[in-house]
Amino acid sequence: MNTTLRQKGQKWLQWAVQNPKKFFIYSMILLSVSFIASLIQGIFFPSETAFKIRPPVLYSKNKTTQNLSANNDKEMEKIVNELKTLKLKRDRKALKKEDSLRIDYLFNQYQKLKNGH
Repeated sequence: MNTTLRQKGQKWLQWAVQNPKKFFIYSMILLSVSFIASLIQGIFFPSETAFKIRPPVLYSKNKTTQNLSANNDKEMEKIVNELKTLKLKRDRKALKKEDSLRIDYLFNQYQKLKNGH
């Protein structure tokens, strides 16, 4: 069986070498029919799993991201207000060690919110 298959394959290859124009025409017909069948299948019988990939939340413009950005803006505003009060405290030279730690913490939180983490 293996030898007959090999002989038939060599026979077809020999025919393709002897008739390149016919081989090209048959190949193009086969590719065109395959392409048209694929288009018909895609249009009339779409796959259930097609286009199931969701874009990352970072790039979508839905309500949850808008709510998150609004919450981030509010949180950043609170941080800025608290930093302003700590600045006034610094101007009065009434800062304590806990205040310095709070400033560091608030600054890091602000940076995280600003960078979107």
